[in-house]
Order: sequence, then C-alpha cells, then structure tokens
Amino acid sequence: MSKLKDDLAKLIKGDVQNSAAIKDEFSHDASMFELRPEVVVSPKDSSDVQKIVAYVAKNKKKNPELAITARSAGTDMSGGAIGESIVLNMKRYFTEIVSVSRTAAQVQPGVFYRDFEPATLRHDALLPSFPASRDLCTLGGMVANNSGGEKSLQFGKTEDYVTSLQVVFADGKEYTVKPINKNELDKKCRQKDFEGRVYREVFELVDKNYDEIKSAKPNVSKDSTGYHMWNIWDRKTGIFDLTKAIVGSQGTLGIVTDINFRLIPAPKNSGTLVIFVKKTKHLGGIINDTLKHKPATFEGFDNHTLMLSFKLFFYFRKKLGLLGMMKLGLQLLPDALILMRGIPKMVLLVEFNGETEAIVAEKVHALRLDLQKYGADMLFEEDETEAKARKFRIMRRESFNLLRQKVKDKHTAPFIDDLVVLPKHLPEFLPELRRIIEKYKFLATIQGHFGDGNFHVIPLMKIEDSREIAKIEPAMKEVNALVFKYGGSMSGEHNDGMSRGPWLSQMYAPEIMEHFRTLKRIFDPENIFNPKKKTDADWQYSMDHLREHF
Repeated sequence: MSKLKDDLAKLIKGDVQNSAAIKDEFSHDASMFELRPEVVVSPKDSSDVQKIVAYVAKNKKKNPELAITARSAGTDMSGGAIGESIVLNMKRYFTEIVSVSRTAAQVQPGVFYRDFEPATLRHDALLPSFPASRDLCTLGGMVANNSGGEKSLQFGKTEDYVTSLQVVFADGKEYTVKPINKNELDKKCRQKDFEGRVYREVFELVDKNYDEIKSAKPNVSKDSTGYHMWNIWDRKTGIFDLTKAIVGSQGTLGIVTDINFRLIPAPKNSGTLVIFVKKTKHLGGIINDTLKHKPATFEGFDNHTLMLSFKLFFYFRKKLGLLGMMKLGLQLLPDALILMRGIPKMVLLVEFNGETEAIVAEKVHALRLDLQKYGADMLFEEDETEAKARKFRIMRRESFNLLRQKVKDKHTAPFIDDLVVLPKHLPEFLPELRRIIEKYKFLATIQGHFGDGNFHVIPLMKIEDSREIAKIEPAMKEVNALVFKYGGSMSGEHNDGMSRGPWLSQMYAPEIMEHFRTLKRIFDPENIFNPKKKTDADWQYSMDHLREHF
C-alpha cells in the first residue's frame, strides 16, 4: 500500500483505490491525452473533500507532485479531467438531486444530466445549457467547462444559470460563492481569513485593471477560454460574483461540491426547417436571414458527417433499438430521394419554439419562404414537429461517438474541436478551414452551432504514427491563426485543458495572461488544483502524454 493511499484511507470515509485497473480507467477522458493517477478517491461528502484538500495543502511543500483533479463522467475533450496525483471521483457519491422547482434546482456535481432533465421536466422546467454529450455528462462537468450546446443561441451558457456554488477553497474549507453587493463585498474583504483574502485580492485585481479586463472579453457569441474575469465585477450594478470565475475554471480554483441553478420554462412546442445547402456561396446570406427570424436553435453539419452517418447507419441500432432504427430509416427515405439530386455541402437545422403547433408551423414556413430567393442552391424539408427532425439531431449529437467507435484504426484527435467566429465571417472562414484540413490530409467532419459560429472539427488520426503526430502542432497553429484572423475564440464550449491551455497566450495579450495567472495564485497559491491546465498548461507536456491505447 502506498503512503498516499494509506494516509487518505485513514483520513476519509470514502473509497481510496490505486489498483492498476482503476488507474487505467481514470487515466483518460474523451481527449487524446493520458495521465495516470497515483490514487483515485471517491469522497462520500463535503467533509471528505475538505480533509483531502487540507491534506494536500499541508504536504505540498515536501511532496511537490501532490495535486487534486476533480472528475465526474470524464467526457472532457481537452484533457481537463485527468491528473497524475489524486483524482477525485465525484460521480460515485455526489449524486443527489436535492431539490427541483419550476424556477430553480439544487444538485450535487456527480448528477448526470440525463437523470436531471426528467426531474426538471416534471416541473415543466429546463436547464438549457446542455451540450451534445447530454446523455453522458454530469452537471459538475457542465459547470467546470461552462458548457453550452444547441440551445445556447437563445438561452446562453451554464454561467448564465448558476446562482450559487459550494466550493472547497485551497485552505480546505467550504464556502458559499454567490453574487453579492458592494456592502457585502466590503464585509467579506474585512475578514482576516483565507476567504477574506481571496475576496480582497480578487476585487483589487479586477477593479484596478477594470477597463483593461473588460476590453479583453472575446468578441464572440460564446467562449470558454481563460477565466471570465470581465464578468466578476460590475461597477454599474455594484455586483461582485465569483461564480463567474469558478464556472469554466476546470477545477483549477477549487472543488465544487454543490450547485444551485436557475431554470427556465421548458418550450411547449417546437418545429424544424431542414435546409440542404448545395452550394455555399450564399451561406453568409442564409445565416444572416435565418438569424433575423430569431430561431431557438441553429445547428448544422457538413457533407462528410452526413455521408459517414449513412455509411455507418446500423450504429444507430445501439442508440435507438431495432424498431427505432427502422423508423429512422423510413424517416430518412424522403431525404435519400432529395440527396439523389446531389449531396449537399451543408445540412442546416433551424428550430423554432412556440405556444402552439400552429405558431411553430407559421415560423418554420416563414423562414422557408424567406430563403427561397436563393433558388436552386437549396432544398427544404419542413418538420413542424420536433419528432420528425429527430433523425438529423441524432446524426448531429452522436457524430462524435460514431467517429470515436467506428472508423477502423483511426481515432478522434480533438485538438481543433471547438472554434468560434462571428457568423458573418463563415462564408470566407469555412472554405479556408476546409483547405487546412485537406492540406494535412485529415479525415475530419465539421459540425456545430451555425447561429453562434461555433464549430466542432473532429480529425481522425493514427495517434500511434509519428508522422501523424507531427501534423498536430502545425495544423493547430494554422487553425488558431485563422480563427484569430477573424477575431474568434479557440473554444466556445469545450474549454482549455491540455489542448488549448498552451495557446492562450496567442489569444490574449500578455497583461491579460498575467491577470489570469494572478487570479489562479490568489485562489490556489500552491497550485494544488488541476495543474498543467489553463494558465500553466505546457504544449510539450501535453504532447508527451498523448494516449498510447484506445
């Protein structure tokens, strides 16, 4: 028994494991990286978490490698849920849905979204910031990554729905973090404890550099890079909110043990216009005209995703069952006939919500009429009920799993998987992006959120092949340069981790990077929370830890 396992087992009520099998299981997430932990700990409650953090803080100086990486479902695509020291497995015991109402919910971070949504729908309520991995991810992961998805266009991201958090700070104590007014902030700053120091120093940082920090906010519809310091302090409202720093921090500032969410009324009726775009020369106009109709969601995928989905059609039997797959096949027949007239370059899915089916149908049809001016370059299918459009949403949501599981000896390498540019740039941006993909001879799909300009590019590669590995860095540099050329962001939803953390200095000015590092030091002076992610990420370290086994 290792000393670390022995020490922690004596300290807490939860499970402490270090078998080869458990280390293998927790050595990877959905990224292309691999870090083998020394121990995997499943804390039973907040008291356990506090004791673990206090232990690491106390022993860090004599054991500099000690660190804590919180993890729930392990669906992170950037390497944010893996670590070489202590991995906290939050999905074993932190699984309680404490309360749900029509307007709010309290949950623990290990709750799966797939279990949470039915509980909210019983109250006709919804947390709309779920990602495409909605069937696999947990709410803690959504908070850690500041997740968003198909409904972000209308409803925003996870940061917009967190009302308070319970967080264990680096001193090993749990605190309530929520928006506070200036009087409450002044009171916090006068405290002589660790919490008081955090509030005092963060306020000094964001207030002293107020305009500089505010101007650093990426000019895109959504972003999950760095720390969102520009949202912490608002001089106009007098509100100071540290949840804005912690949401999206990938567990680098503290350990979240409890979450309070604001919920919205669940949409009553929805319908979709499916648009088959045969030529992309009018894509900019299509996007701009579509956005004028204020859709609830605006998704899409390219011809590569479409054809791969047809090619691997029987994969969907696992997802839908035999009867469901047969129904899907019958639903696809009209689209197959449409496709016989020429494979479209893009398939766009535009969804509308409304109080009645008639209102939805009117919205769907109005958009179709508006877009008919683009003539023979487009074909349409009006789906006035969400059930009919489900076929394409399955293709869209399941594309990553489909690629990961079914393409022979190639594996997903999600390193350019979450870029964002303003939609107005897409007609020029997307062809340039495709040229880079073709230059490096990647088998890659492009799909994502057209209304947000947020795209997921999933290359398939032989990671074991050194010639393939050699493509990653130059390809990433070219894609990043293209994104920054159009004023975009490297990540709209998937965060930094080991993939994009090393490149943050390309996106942000040196003074902003130093503000990020200062914020990290204030919360975590000994760097005990999830090192080698975000501000101290290192590309060579990341590349030295590419996965060897899939």
